[in-house]
Amino acid sequence: MWALIKKEIRSFLSSVIAYVVIAVFLLLTGLFMWGFPGSLNVLDQGYAVLDTLFYVAPWVFMFLVPAVTMRSFSEEKRTGTIELLFTRPLSDLQIIFSKYIGAVVLVLLSILPTLFYFYSVYVLASPIGNVDIGGTIGSYLGLFFLAAGFASVGIFSSAISDNQVVAFILALFLCFFCYSGLDQIASFELFGALDRFVQKLSIAEHYDSMSRGVIDTRDVVYFLSLSGIFVVLTKTVLQSRRWR
Repeated sequence: MWALIKKEIRSFLSSVIAYVVIAVFLLLTGLFMWGFPGSLNVLDQGYAVLDTLFYVAPWVFMFLVPAVTMRSFSEEKRTGTIELLFTRPLSDLQIIFSKYIGAVVLVLLSILPTLFYFYSVYVLASPIGNVDIGGTIGSYLGLFFLAAGFASVGIFSSAISDNQVVAFILALFLCFFCYSGLDQIASFELFGALDRFVQKLSIAEHYDSMSRGVIDTRDVVYFLSLSGIFVVLTKTVLQSRRWR
């Protein structure tokens, strides 16, 4: 399994898309934080905070993570190598986890350079170092879990279709629905007492909770469950090929 994980990581890092994704993520978040004038600009705000990064990043990842994962199984299906892949002495779950972990590693490599933003804010603070370290750590953990959840959605979408564009669009829709859609549905107050339950199913609800700097085990369990559910769904989709 570790050999396959290394292969997936090498595959990502040897392709242009990995560096494009990292560059686009850093460019967009950097522009909103330091370039574009307005309320999101750190210098215009007058406060040494990273709120802009953690507000913009989920929306950027909503597009970039599906772009990374769309070829995971779609490309294998299109080229006909998926059958060869499943002849390896590995279980379906091990193969899925290998591709999933490869995508998560790329996400992590995208997030790590933003520590430079934290350093910049740390230095700009008055006095130096007057930043909410606990809130920042919680926000980074929340962002990582959110992106890992998006990666599981993208892997699932890639397993459904052999068309990468279809896989991308489906993953984009599911990520948006899980992040903001459920929250919007709950705001309509259509289900009475169940509205709060629907809101609790939203990624944004748990991401915002972690961004406050309080690492609640319920939020961690939620994100682990989200990834687990879509990994299992991916396994079900791939196994269905044997029922045909």
